[in-house]
Amino acid sequence: MPNMQPTPNFLWGAASSAHQIEGNNANSDWWWIENQPKSAMERSGEAVDSFHRYPEDMRLLADAGLNSYRFGLEWARIEPAPGEFDREALAHYRRMIDTAYDLGLTPVITLQHFTHPLWFVRDGGRLGGKGVDHFARYVGQAATILQDVPWVCTINEPNILTLSTRMIDRFVSGQATSMTVTSGVTTALPTPDPVIGAVLAKAHATAQDILRSRTDAKTGWTVACQALTPAAGSEAKFSEVKYVWEDFYLEQSRGDDFVGVQAYTSQTVDASGIVPHPAHPDNTLTGWAYRPDALGIAIRNAAEVSYGTPIIATENGIATEDDERRVQYTSEALHALFAAVDDGIDVRGYLHWSALDNYEWGHWGPTFGLIAFDRTTFARTPKPSLRWLGRVAQDGYGRAGVAAA
Repeated sequence: MPNMQPTPNFLWGAASSAHQIEGNNANSDWWWIENQPKSAMERSGEAVDSFHRYPEDMRLLADAGLNSYRFGLEWARIEPAPGEFDREALAHYRRMIDTAYDLGLTPVITLQHFTHPLWFVRDGGRLGGKGVDHFARYVGQAATILQDVPWVCTINEPNILTLSTRMIDRFVSGQATSMTVTSGVTTALPTPDPVIGAVLAKAHATAQDILRSRTDAKTGWTVACQALTPAAGSEAKFSEVKYVWEDFYLEQSRGDDFVGVQAYTSQTVDASGIVPHPAHPDNTLTGWAYRPDALGIAIRNAAEVSYGTPIIATENGIATEDDERRVQYTSEALHALFAAVDDGIDVRGYLHWSALDNYEWGHWGPTFGLIAFDRTTFARTPKPSLRWLGRVAQDGYGRAGVAAA
């Protein structure tokens, strides 16, 4: 039985992304697409209005007993036009960092979480030849407010970003006339684009060089870990698929200060590739299988492929309206995480996805949050799962276990 006792500086917290919670991110590519006449997406609009209400959000996390908060800077706010930087936007994010510290929360900052400035996409985006330079210019400005931030994620889920980049570039350029998002249920995705992946790897390395020269932050990126498992006789295909989907990105983390592992579910790979999740009553609101063991699978694979780079579980959670199920899922996921720790894997933190129910990239339906909110009044309501996770953070997982919240 794992002892479930993390190190004294273990990060216990929750995560968010700027576009999903801030609201009115009007200079970004996602905002532009959401508001196109042919877009089937729901609009993010004011989102959760965390741009103005972040002190309340942070206080709820701190009051529950958590000690960290992962949140993002929005590139489109900081650089709304090429080479033009909004000093008030930078000051706003610095106030967020200071507020986190004042409340006893260690900030974990993400520099890019899927969205880009619209001008960046129109200028060719990641494949336009200037993408790395543009990103480096932004990172240089962001570094001016990050001097005392201990953890910085350069790019969120580059393996998923390769998919959205292709989709967005085609729509903004006019090559595609519509972007459709169906019910919010994802059973299978296209394969990550290795060309874009290579560009993102260069951007990541460039950003790290800038951050290391101007801040004291530990740097890494976060990877969407699929927790894939092979069907009998499909080991060769499994290795091929796993490399394209995540191991290439984990390899880039060799020598980084940390790698963010993000895992929610697991899928099988057979001779044809990834097997889509079949419909099942236990599936989550996103259509994913209920697999809390995915986090342990992902952590072990990341440790192996990255040659032991320290790990932070930067996202893990479940889309459900049943908060007791959220507690059960999280408890089982933490059991798998600390079993890996007991086997010698260096894990530095657990950041639950998400802090609040939020805009889930085209939909409002899937609810991942530890905190509910009213879309009319924006009133926040902490769920029992927040109190439970805070008690885990304060008392140690071995003692809190799956006790009723």
